[in-house]
Amino acid sequence: MAKKKKPNNNTIAQNKKARHNYTLSDKFEAGMSLQGWEIKSIRSGKVNISDCYVHIKNGEAYLLGAEIMPLNAASSHVVCDPNRDRKLLLNRRELEQVSAYVERDGYSLIATAMYWKACWVKLEFFLGKGKKDHDKRADIKDREWAVDKSRLMKNKNLER
Repeated sequence: MAKKKKPNNNTIAQNKKARHNYTLSDKFEAGMSLQGWEIKSIRSGKVNISDCYVHIKNGEAYLLGAEIMPLNAASSHVVCDPNRDRKLLLNRRELEQVSAYVERDGYSLIATAMYWKACWVKLEFFLGKGKKDHDKRADIKDREWAVDKSRLMKNKNLER
């Protein structure tokens, strides 16, 4: 008998409110510069990226507002700051492209997911513009219409 493989879920944390509050366009992936206690906390799942964003300062990208809560046993000899700014590792070309969008067009950099890629922690972020209330209502209306349309088509196919 063959062994069943477990589904490979590499996601550490997600920002589910990002798609609701922002219109997301271009996707980027960046590595993160982390300390040892942060990796241990990430492995135990003590991460919150719901209110974080990416900021570009002095030609470097930083993740602001992400909370990585320290473990009691793993970080007894180090002073841990759960909300410290974490440097993101991007190519020079990507960094220039992102900073041009932010400075020229007024985009924001919104972190949407943190995940494992091999043994590295990666951050997925998007270029985004904030939605107004009427945009959010239009998105909800479109989503509800898609559900109703699929129900109608399903019933239509069953009658044949």
